[in-house]
Amino acid sequence: MFVDGKVVMIVGAGRGLGATLARRCAEDGADLVLAARTASTLEQIAADCRAAGARGLTVATDVSDRDQVRALADAAHAEFGRIDVLVNSAFPPGPGGPVVDMDDDALDAWRRSLDAGGYGTLLTCRYVAPHMVDAGRGAIVNVTSMTSRMAHGGRSDYAAGKAAMHRLGWALADELGPLGIRVNAVAPGAILGEGVRVWIEGNAAKHGVSYEEQLAAQTDEMALRRIATEDEVANAVLFLASDFASGITGATIDVNAGQLFG
Repeated sequence: MFVDGKVVMIVGAGRGLGATLARRCAEDGADLVLAARTASTLEQIAADCRAAGARGLTVATDVSDRDQVRALADAAHAEFGRIDVLVNSAFPPGPGGPVVDMDDDALDAWRRSLDAGGYGTLLTCRYVAPHMVDAGRGAIVNVTSMTSRMAHGGRSDYAAGKAAMHRLGWALADELGPLGIRVNAVAPGAILGEGVRVWIEGNAAKHGVSYEEQLAAQTDEMALRRIATEDEVANAVLFLASDFASGITGATIDVNAGQLFG
């Protein structure tokens, strides 16, 4: 319905949201190019997609490495002859913590986060978009974050990396629009998955309350009073990747259960 018959490249197709995106695209009838750093994880996700009837190519890739990203784009085009959709969802865990307390290792890790979010997205677009230009059509969806507009202390790496993806997407929407390519973003807030569940459990233990009480405290400022799911984020990505969004570019869909408006 959304990406049926399309070739979809998912960069950052690891566990969690990346795996959910891959599954949803496969169930919708897409063929897949899956890229992430860990080959074994990619193969497991690809096996699930093939079981759903999709053809799948896996390419272990460090998105901050120019040669690896160029090879990823070349391999995808050699396998399928085209790339219809590019989803940029890669982002490594960063050091966290206050900037003034960062040692040399943390500073290096901070830079790697920005390299993956900003430079990595630039590289995937640089080497995938020309194939879309040749075809005269294509859709790029960057999975950014509410944090790109609402930063929190201790996560400057995440905020900066996601903001770079966001602003780069706007520039590319302007550059590539005349060539038939749309560039949009999906900006999740917290996503209900294993990581968030562990985080809530930890806060509950810290404050001496139940999981349910801590969850209520976390969602009190969300209009929907709950945390969005991976599938709900995937819904927005699939829509922007589809022909239903043919008149939309340079836009952002927030999927944060009403924690941040506008």
